[in-house]
Amino acid sequence: MEVGSLPVELWRVILAYLPLSDLGRCCQVCHAWRELILSLDNTRWRQLCLGCPECRHPNWPSQPHVEPPSWREALKQHALATRTWTQNGPEVQSTACLLFFRRRKDRRVWHVGPGCEYESLRGVLAVVGPYDRVILHPGVYEEQAEVVLKVPVELVGLGQLGEVALLVCMEQQCPTARLCNLVFMPPWFSTVVYKTSWGHVQLDNCNFEGAQLQVRGPGTCQARFCSFSQGSSAHLLGVVLSLLDSCDFSGSDTASVTVEGPPVSEKNWACKHLAVLARTFTSCGASGNSDSPSRGHLTGSSARQQTPGTNVTKEHVNSTDWQRRTQVDAVCRGTVIEDCWSDCDYSEGEEESKVGELTNTKNPFKLDYKIPFDNHGLSHLLKPQQDGSLPLASSSDPPCVIPEPFTLQQELNRDPEAQILAASTFGCILRRCLFREGKGGMHLSNYGQARLEGNVFRGLNYAVRCIQNSTIVMLRNEVCECRSSGVFLRLSAQGLIAENNIHSNSEAGIDIRKGANPIILCNKIHSGLRSGIVVLGNGKGAIRSNQIYNNKEAGVYILFSGNPVVCGNHIFRGQTAGIAINENGRGMITENVIKENQWGGVDIRRGGDPILKNNYICFGYSDGVVVGERGRGLIEGNHVFYNKGCGVWVMSSSLPQLLGNYITHNCMYGLAVLCRKDPENIEAREGNWPGQDGIGREGGSGERIGVDGEGREGQENFNEEGELFAWESDLDSEDERHSAHRSISVALVERNCINYNGAVGLYVKSSEPLNVFSNLIKSNHGTGIAVLQSSQLTRLVSNCVIHNGRGGVTVEKDCRVELRGNGIYKNSGHGVSFSGTGHIVETDVIGNRGCGIQVSGSVDIKGHPESKKPLLHVEPGNETCVLRNNSVLRHNNSCSSAPLWVLENPPPRPPASPTSGLSSSQYPSRLGISMTTRISATVESGCHSGSMFCSIL
Repeated sequence: MEVGSLPVELWRVILAYLPLSDLGRCCQVCHAWRELILSLDNTRWRQLCLGCPECRHPNWPSQPHVEPPSWREALKQHALATRTWTQNGPEVQSTACLLFFRRRKDRRVWHVGPGCEYESLRGVLAVVGPYDRVILHPGVYEEQAEVVLKVPVELVGLGQLGEVALLVCMEQQCPTARLCNLVFMPPWFSTVVYKTSWGHVQLDNCNFEGAQLQVRGPGTCQARFCSFSQGSSAHLLGVVLSLLDSCDFSGSDTASVTVEGPPVSEKNWACKHLAVLARTFTSCGASGNSDSPSRGHLTGSSARQQTPGTNVTKEHVNSTDWQRRTQVDAVCRGTVIEDCWSDCDYSEGEEESKVGELTNTKNPFKLDYKIPFDNHGLSHLLKPQQDGSLPLASSSDPPCVIPEPFTLQQELNRDPEAQILAASTFGCILRRCLFREGKGGMHLSNYGQARLEGNVFRGLNYAVRCIQNSTIVMLRNEVCECRSSGVFLRLSAQGLIAENNIHSNSEAGIDIRKGANPIILCNKIHSGLRSGIVVLGNGKGAIRSNQIYNNKEAGVYILFSGNPVVCGNHIFRGQTAGIAINENGRGMITENVIKENQWGGVDIRRGGDPILKNNYICFGYSDGVVVGERGRGLIEGNHVFYNKGCGVWVMSSSLPQLLGNYITHNCMYGLAVLCRKDPENIEAREGNWPGQDGIGREGGSGERIGVDGEGREGQENFNEEGELFAWESDLDSEDERHSAHRSISVALVERNCINYNGAVGLYVKSSEPLNVFSNLIKSNHGTGIAVLQSSQLTRLVSNCVIHNGRGGVTVEKDCRVELRGNGIYKNSGHGVSFSGTGHIVETDVIGNRGCGIQVSGSVDIKGHPESKKPLLHVEPGNETCVLRNNSVLRHNNSCSSAPLWVLENPPPRPPASPTSGLSSSQYPSRLGISMTTRISATVESGCHSGSMFCSIL
């Protein structure tokens, strides 16, 4: 009959009454009939799939409200899975198929129950033949001793699930068996209701209530659409391969699934079939928040569950955007940290100079120079490039492009180890399962192996615990609302954790410690009540291309010799720091985008010693980088911009190396080196974050309290598996620890661009020595460099201080400062204003709007008017010094009689390269010392009468 003889709608009504076998025959008539049969997907195919007593909704239990892409395909996959136990799975030899069909001719069906031939399960199992089918009628079947399966058999419950209950302990001693539509409850003598040590068991649509399923390698298990409730669990010991698909685990007293021991070398017949099923089924994505707001800057507080877009777009930022987004002026005039000094407060001499400027509309110091300064050692950072664009150091806008995180496929392409793990099928495979309202989800130990794909873990104490050299692969799972950390990895655990949605956990989303070394790629880790990822106790790991946001504490927290690689992540909207490195934590932190965090973008203190390179640290609501008490680390090549606080905040007791960073457009100081905390934000700068009680702190008795709430309910996380509270003593060898740290005795600031900041470019109020070499300090709103306190020597060598809104360099009373080989050009105030003690050597001071070098005595010594000590002392060793037409003048408001001067010693300062071709990193103390000497003078305070000033240039 032609399909066109009747309307399609009428055909669909007729075909809806056909059984499955007849539908298959109709598909083979012709292409038109095949298309007509396939069009019944939402009607007849759906009815057949849901009406099958051996399975449930294809997306049960985690997403029963979501329709599958194809009901026919779901029914097909179910049919393939139900044949595995018969040794007739997919991709087996044809002889096996023939053997199965031959066995089907001899199969018998046995009925068990009241009024049937057999009333007990033990009785019928004594007489069944291989591959017979036993149908259990509704009722409760209880056995007082262990029941043994000696031949392959199929046990099927009749009626609805729950009408047939077994109170038995069954041991399988045959190659294969299948159990369907049954409820298992433990007998009085054992909690184990089913166990196998070498055969394969298939469980379809069964319930376990307070019972335990035990599989020991080389035995295998395939469980589909099963429920484990009231403390039920599955224990897999040394399994080579087992598959738990679409199962529901709830109310567990311990871990719902325990995988222990390495896979045994021996394999049974079902391993190849299960491997095919693992590759055949298309994993569904983990459920979670699919709403994706734009990745632009967030104003105000974000919704707790709001997630970023999957594809991060490139973002252009400029000063106007920053003002609009944060509702503040991008240049914060008069911003101060210390209450004793402000870059907008003028000293006595500056006030007089300012009056002179107001009375003279033209610059009184506009003279003819014989030394050009356009080709100094850092001029290449200011000149236009070949394409006409300005270099980043000279541009008035910060980086216009923020890099995107890599996709999972891109990460796998560049990491062969991760690619092997992503493609592997081994150990226990859990897919599309739901773990809820219990103590634990999965526990792996003692070289166990597992793969979790598309599961949901909700409302547990922990979702996954992987310890003792075990290997875990987690793909596209959802881990949420755990009462402690979501995923624990410790004791040399490893594996791949990729594209998971980990959120709303009470402790860390991922907890890595004790030598664990996982690969963590492309996850969303957000909305946690504490940190996103915590790495401690010698933990390692590769943390790449994740989106970590909206956590209550640090997005990534590294401490107690944790040493991960953190690369290419987007860490934003955190309620404290983006990344925190404390308590001797280390780590390689590169190419991350760290933005919009409430406190410091990166916080380093208490022995933290990371390598921080090529990161974008921006749009923070406080400082960009904070190096607190005893902080260390190499901070190199980072872009630190548009932060509401300082670009980099350094405590003087720390020993960081800042090399080649771009610190621009921050509202306060570009770089602040202080000997005490900011009184306006003292808690944040000291690291006393909310809820930090018990995070790496020392109690009154000197004991260490754990991280992420381990001191409270999570204390069990330390004590389980025989771990001690003093676990931090288990560190690397002495050789490894010392090789990882760089030998530094003085903090170093070298080759940085500190530009366009809202206050002083470099602000120093320190009690420790400091080396500042070869930096470009340009166009800051306040003074270029301000040294307010320096009880030990601060060395300013080969820096270029240019176009700053106030003076070039200001040194206050009692400060010890050496200026050598610097170029101080075209600043709006005095070139150098010096009230301290030190040296001014080989420094060019040209084109500044105020005095060239202003040297003032202390106001406290006005009682010594007869002092004859000269203001400038020319060092006798500097025979090549050329100083012509120079005068030392008392201050004059008009400065109208300032003489011409000539300095003849090119090239300009700073020099283009360090002496003798030595690397500035290797020999910082020699940086900027040149064979050509220009002006060498020693300036001493406390030896002049009144306010004596020296104007040079």
